[in-house]
Amino acid sequence: QVHLVESGGGLVQTGDSLRLSCTASGRTFTRYTMAWFRQAPGKEREFLAGISGDERRTAYTDSAKGRFTLSKDLSDNVNAMSLQMGTLQPEDTAVYYCAAREGTTRIPAAAREYIYWGQGTQVTVSS
Repeated sequence: QVHLVESGGGLVQTGDSLRLSCTASGRTFTRYTMAWFRQAPGKEREFLAGISGDERRTAYTDSAKGRFTLSKDLSDNVNAMSLQMGTLQPEDTAVYYCAAREGTTRIPAAAREYIYWGQGTQVTVSS
C-alpha cells in the first residue's frame, strides 16, 4: 500500500505561481510512475504531467506545457515530486491530485491506470 499526500494548494491571483508537492509513503522501495491530475467542478479528471518510474521520461499535456514543470526527488528510496505552476489563470482552478502506479516506463494519461491517489489539494485562481 502506498499513501500519497499533496500540499501547497491555495488561493492565488491571475498570473501568480504556485508549487505543489506530493510525498509517497509505504511501499516506497518499488519504483512508481507518478503523475499530477486535476479536476474542476463538473469536469472529468485531467492528466497534467507525469514522470516514469525509471525517471527517464516525463510527459505533459498541452495545457501544462510551458507553464508547469514537474520535478522528482532523486534521493534514494524517496518517492516525492513537485509541480511548479506558473502564469496561473482562473481556468486552472481545480482540485489537484497526485497519483502513482507501479512501473518504470509508461506514463499513462488515463486516470483509471493509476492505483494510488492522494486526497487532493485545492487551487483557486482569482481573476
